[in-house]
Amino acid sequence: MKSFEKNYYVNEYAVIDENVEIGEGTKIWHFTHIQSGARIGKHCVLGQNVNVGNNVIIGNYVKIQNNVSVYEGVTLEDYVFCGPSMVFTNIIDPRSKYPQVGSKYYIKTLVKEGASLGANSTIVCGNTIGKYAFVGAGAVVTKDVPDFALVVGNPARIIGWVSEAGKKLIFDENGYAYCEKCNKKYKFENGKVFEV
Repeated sequence: MKSFEKNYYVNEYAVIDENVEIGEGTKIWHFTHIQSGARIGKHCVLGQNVNVGNNVIIGNYVKIQNNVSVYEGVTLEDYVFCGPSMVFTNIIDPRSKYPQVGSKYYIKTLVKEGASLGANSTIVCGNTIGKYAFVGAGAVVTKDVPDFALVVGNPARIIGWVSEAGKKLIFDENGYAYCEKCNKKYKFENGKVFEV
């Protein structure tokens, strides 16, 4: 395990393998396991019973709630929120009789900056969750989610758009919306939302 200043917290009941990087100010709680090659950024919080797979990359200020496994092949950018018991996958066609062990079999998943993944949601591997997207509790994501999209259901579908702060956006007749919480303006155009 290496850190430049070793100013992070690891609970005595957590397991940290060799060759792991942990950023300053990060907190790792009870019964969590960080596997070899994982890199965890600064000021993250990993709750109870979290598993971080080999070679996983986690950005800064990420919050991972209890009972989440972040499998090899998953990358979480800065400020991602993973709700309690949400699920990542990393193999598209798992079979016990035909094991697929090793990184060459793992299909990559990217969760971009600021995205929130609700409690008990499932992210099927090979998909990208866009910046500041919001995946509702229990949703099953089977395709890419655009930036700022609010998705719910099984399979997950877009039901609206949210700001960087997670507030639902209401667009005017010209396709503009404003969020008072983050003090930012957004534009809806060609089926996409972007900050202006």
